[in-house]
Amino acid sequence: MEERRLMKESSILDVALTRLDDAARHLQIHGDVLERLKYPRETTKVRLMIRMDDGSRKSFLAWRCRYDDTRGPTKGGIRFHPASTAEEVETLAFWMTFKCAVMNLPYGGGKGAVQVDPRTLSKAELERLSRAYVQAFARIIGPDRDIPAPDVYTNAMIMGWMADEYASIVGQCVPAVITGKPIALGGSLGREDATARGGYYLVRHLARELGLQGRMRVAVQGFGNAGQFIASLLAEDGHDIVAVSDSRGALHCPYGLDLRALLRAKAAGLPVSALAGQGGAVAVAPEELVAVDCDLLVPAALENMIDEENARRIRARAVLELANGPVTPEADRILEQAGVQVLPDILANAGGVTVSYFEWVQNRQGFYWTVEEVHERLRAIVEREGLQVWAIAQERRVPLRTAAYIHALSRLASAIEAHGTQPFFTS
Repeated sequence: MEERRLMKESSILDVALTRLDDAARHLQIHGDVLERLKYPRETTKVRLMIRMDDGSRKSFLAWRCRYDDTRGPTKGGIRFHPASTAEEVETLAFWMTFKCAVMNLPYGGGKGAVQVDPRTLSKAELERLSRAYVQAFARIIGPDRDIPAPDVYTNAMIMGWMADEYASIVGQCVPAVITGKPIALGGSLGREDATARGGYYLVRHLARELGLQGRMRVAVQGFGNAGQFIASLLAEDGHDIVAVSDSRGALHCPYGLDLRALLRAKAAGLPVSALAGQGGAVAVAPEELVAVDCDLLVPAALENMIDEENARRIRARAVLELANGPVTPEADRILEQAGVQVLPDILANAGGVTVSYFEWVQNRQGFYWTVEEVHERLRAIVEREGLQVWAIAQERRVPLRTAAYIHALSRLASAIEAHGTQPFFTS
């Protein structure tokens, strides 16, 4: 069992790189480009030692990966999760490289993690751990080198602690070093729901092409931050949220769930299944959510949630990937054969990094935008890049995921080739 688990972990990045190979077959790019993108530029591993509330010391593994900085400083979140690994961090940084390129942001891809369950820490211990991370990686991060942001189990307050610690180390206030900060500390309006809002704009703009016109039935796998916001945005447009799940259960009602009651339950710390029996809602096993009859399935949890085993049970017309890497390559092929359109993560959930870019720009300018300006700028970028990806998919007759990688790779290749490839140096 342990050997199989380790084999699976060691192949995460290799699996992600198959997306690069698929896209490269459709472009005439030099081998130097692929050689550059197959490996992370640097991955740093440290042990963070903090004082616990009981007076003892405890260490935690931590990483920061800067995958590629050809198009600009690296950008990517920091997650606190007990199952984090170096391989996972490098894979997430790879995805961020392509996510920034597909949205045409002047960034490369980065990622960080601490192997910890933050729910086992007191608030004081969590602050010490957050500051220890910056102390360990202060020479790696910076507003012109590598810009962290929140991710799984990290939030605005943690980013505020980290930005404050960086300011103490360098001796000056540098708000642009980290995004996703509290508004009072230089954060951007519109950042909290940005990931979901970007996906919402994408689905709304491509609704006719996806065959999703009219009132949709939506199932959301993972009712955390992104899942709650996408459900709220779609419900405000008159769509029915027919199923949701969290780590403790799932709820289904074919006529639509009471979203307000669900949001109140989550705010109170209750599982979604606590509402079973109300308004026709029925508790179901979390793994059953992907099989409910719906028009749009939104995986908003973790990686590899839709695989070869459950992909055949999906009855949705389209899948909106708000999570990173929720669909495996094997599942992709099954869904393609079934005619299910998959809006890929590097496009569908790129609203978060796009508004993080807006925050970085505002920090550097010292001039801040209204939430309406943030929303309008995000919508314009999502619609522009979404249409380009759709056009590539139709022109080349490839799935939307491959089209998104083609779109991103063409930009990355242009940047890498601008430094010179083998033909330039041997001509």
